Amino acid sequence: MDAVFRALADPTRRALLDELFREDGQTLSALEARFDITRFGVMKHLKQLEEAGLVVTRRRGREKLHFLNPVPIRLVHDRWVSKYAEPWAAALSGIKQRLENSMEKIFEIYIRTTPERLWEAITDPEIRSKYNFGARVISEWTPGSRYEMSAPGAPGPLGEGENLEIDPPRRLVQSATMLWSDEVKSEGTSRITWEIEPIGDSCRLTVTHDQLREGANEELYGGWPMILSGLKTWLETGELLTTPGSLMYS
Repeated sequence: MDAVFRALADPTRRALLDELFREDGQTLSALEARFDITRFGVMKHLKQLEEAGLVVTRRRGREKLHFLNPVPIRLVHDRWVSKYAEPWAAALSGIKQRLENSMEKIFEIYIRTTPERLWEAITDPEIRSKYNFGARVISEWTPGSRYEMSAPGAPGPLGEGENLEIDPPRRLVQSATMLWSDEVKSEGTSRITWEIEPIGDSCRLTVTHDQLREGANEELYGGWPMILSGLKTWLETGELLTTPGSLMYS
């Protein structure tokens, strides 16, 4: 939390987050062109944002792309802001209200647990329901197998897809078609990648939601910060985290 607040205290770093919020996955050169400071200055600010977990990077060929990671801001929100003060779909607070023009979203969080326990929490339907808006995910968890997401309080299936890659307890890649409304169903199929990396007594969990059309419905990816916050809380404390999203199918 201290690193997040230090990072957000600087107006240039906040402006960098705003820029990534406007257009995710930008190179250093693209970001540098939008600021009246040196390339080295932009690099220093980005490094501090990375250290705070607010920005994550990915290599695409020779390019290094920078992505906004809203999870730390969601954790601040869950700790200090009323959980009933804004709509359940809010994924960020204090930057903007709507994500647009995005093909790929990356979410990163550190959880004090083992890879095996984290993998179980992702694939066990009962555990999954504790932090995933009450929804269970049922599957054989083998490569090429199908899965279905549902909840007792939902009028029908919430989602379905195929397990494209399974490498427990490190990596899970899934196709995903969301079904809870005609609007999200019409968006078609996207892809979700879960990556678990052990670091000391913790794990870094990175969730990449990509193959989204430009301007895709925010409901497809806007709930990830709440889901991951709930996952962290349950694994570290054994308690349920109440968020606006968690009340949907309770």
